[in-house]
Amino acid sequence: MNRRRPPRPASSDELLTTLQDLTSRARREVELHQARVELAEALQRGMLPATLPALPGLQTAARYTPARNGLDIGGDWYDGFRLPDGSLAFAIGDVQGHDVEAAAFMGQIRIAMRALAATAADPGEVVGRTNDLLLAVDSGLLATCTFVRLDPRTRELQSARAGHVGAVWATADGRSGVTEDEGGLPLGIQSGEEYPVTTRRLTADGAFVLLTDGVIEGPSYPIDEGLDAVVRLVRSRVRDDADELADAVLGTAERTGHEDDAAVLVLRHEAFPAASG
Repeated sequence: MNRRRPPRPASSDELLTTLQDLTSRARREVELHQARVELAEALQRGMLPATLPALPGLQTAARYTPARNGLDIGGDWYDGFRLPDGSLAFAIGDVQGHDVEAAAFMGQIRIAMRALAATAADPGEVVGRTNDLLLAVDSGLLATCTFVRLDPRTRELQSARAGHVGAVWATADGRSGVTEDEGGLPLGIQSGEEYPVTTRRLTADGAFVLLTDGVIEGPSYPIDEGLDAVVRLVRSRVRDDADELADAVLGTAERTGHEDDAAVLVLRHEAFPAASG
């Protein structure tokens, strides 16, 4: 009496209906995900600057490309703008995670740095105050970045780094390398973090290249190997103009497998005369 009647086998029509329902549901999920990816990419590109500041004797160029698979969009960013005292500010960074939330967080960082740099001349203070501001909004995301300030009168380039990969540099006389500046923790981890400032003078023809790890690191491509490849490239093409050099550096991301988005910011400097006044 307690034996259960065996279930009736589904008919071919019922199986077809179930399959159509599952297919329709999967299609809706793919379309929703694709819509989020497209929104993230639109936010990303909309928040990146349309132009970068330059000076006589200084060419600037930047490049950004999303991940090859189209899923990891929204994390990398760059910026460049003129400060009230006539100096130029440049920044590059990488937000933890991707999609719309990362793109929005990137926008918060960029706006915060622009606002703070207008009142704080020291790059370390700009990065530190940005970090504290981001922690105050409690987004739960992290970001690495490098912020630099170029004084056209002294030709001094001051930089502060928050957990970000080092910059690549080369001069026309054959010198090259990767910066090893002391830095602080990534943004969004600990309030009150201090970010040491490194000062260097651009006294010779050369290039200073900021980049994100999507350019130099992949699943089977170690970051050290990627950095070495970019150093060799920049050294061999140090006399190229900024746009050509930026294209070439971004092209090295193909070696990584390009599973992450990637950004490059090039300062191509000559031994330009100090500004008058």
